[in-house]
Amino acid sequence: ISTLLCLGISITVWFTLLFVFIIMPAVLGVSFGIRSFYMRTLLKIFEWATLRMELGAKEKNQELYKPYTNGIIAKEPPSSLQQEIQELRGSANSLRSEPEFEMADIFYFCRRGVESIVDDEVTKRFSAQELKSWNLLTRSNYNFRHISLRLTVLWGLGILIRYGVLLPLRVTLAVTGICLLLVLTTLVAFLPNAESYLSEKVHLMCYRICVRALTAIITYHNRENKPKNGGICVANHTTPIDVIILANDGCYSLVGQVHGGLMGMVQRAMVKSSSHIWFERSEVKDRHLVAKRLGDHVADKTKQPILVFPEGTCINNTSVMMFKKGSFEIGCTVYPVAIKYDPRFGDAFWNSSKFGMVSYLLRMMSSWAIVCSVWYLPPMNREEGEDAVQFANRVKAAIAAQGGLVDLIWDGGLKRAKVKDVFKEEQQKLYSKVLVGDSEDQMEDKRSEDGTPEGDESSKDPAEGQ
Repeated sequence: ISTLLCLGISITVWFTLLFVFIIMPAVLGVSFGIRSFYMRTLLKIFEWATLRMELGAKEKNQELYKPYTNGIIAKEPPSSLQQEIQELRGSANSLRSEPEFEMADIFYFCRRGVESIVDDEVTKRFSAQELKSWNLLTRSNYNFRHISLRLTVLWGLGILIRYGVLLPLRVTLAVTGICLLLVLTTLVAFLPNAESYLSEKVHLMCYRICVRALTAIITYHNRENKPKNGGICVANHTTPIDVIILANDGCYSLVGQVHGGLMGMVQRAMVKSSSHIWFERSEVKDRHLVAKRLGDHVADKTKQPILVFPEGTCINNTSVMMFKKGSFEIGCTVYPVAIKYDPRFGDAFWNSSKFGMVSYLLRMMSSWAIVCSVWYLPPMNREEGEDAVQFANRVKAAIAAQGGLVDLIWDGGLKRAKVKDVFKEEQQKLYSKVLVGDSEDQMEDKRSEDGTPEGDESSKDPAEGQ
């Protein structure tokens, strides 16, 4: 009986502290500064650990860091395919002969292929961002804990804190936030007169609890540019929690595919009290249907702005890849948002081909914290004479510049799919022009030498037009 009594008292104290210091501040939208103090403490510990690593490595004559590169390979300024093949053939006049294939041409494509493998701008965007120093996590890129006994003890203490204290606390908060979302959104659906107001408050409250479940420390910049009703908010995509990070500061209508299981339950509960857009698997492929539903939504100024991630997949927060043009064909105001995570406290990138959702969330909740900055950029509209692709590229460039990310032209779909045939055909056409194009030039030169006007149709074979 005494054991059960002690256990009951401990559980009561635990949930009381949880309610007073975390859940209630989340409901009221206030902060006691505990997370900021926690972040500053971690930074001091990391600084001390870095000094110990440097001293320990110096004493043992060990290499402390892995060789670091910024991923840039020094190359000569690019020249045209024709010029490079001319150099390989060894004679600039060789291309003036009859069009024919030469074995030396192969080496141009071999060299370009090897360069693409070595300087791969795509694959390295889907791996964890490298750190120059150790953040006391076992998943870091170097075994710094073996350098000294103090670091080993600190690393072991960190494991106990993260898995013994932080992980249970965060799981409890996450379950609480999800359960409240399911229950309260269902209740709000029965109050149509106050549905809009109460739905916003419920969503904000639940998202804030989920943010605290990740110990997320978020800095929002330029709030005067926050997305407004009747528009589309577009942002770079690193992790599924990007939704929570943005929704912690305002409500959005989400767009996505219908799921089953727990995710499906959450979707069905959310759509009862708010205007979210969920598509069946077969509907997602119908671009006209998607565009129509998005257009109908933004046309209603009473509905919340739509949140879209045009990359279509998660990138490791070092770059921004190609934006799909669908969101930029609607003809409404676009509100760009740049999100940048601090990798020192934990890796927020979700490599979906390597980790499932459960294992990913476990890694997130067992990290030290999720620290990021969010910039609201000025709203942008499609300019006269600008097509959807150009508009998407302009928005992407603005997001990359603000977030300090690399602006890439590649499609993030290359993460799982093979290179599209259109890219191969483009190279084939360029090579064909090297041969066929020069042959046509020779014909024109020959006509000039014979004194035949270039546009004189009488010199042509009558059967040629057939």
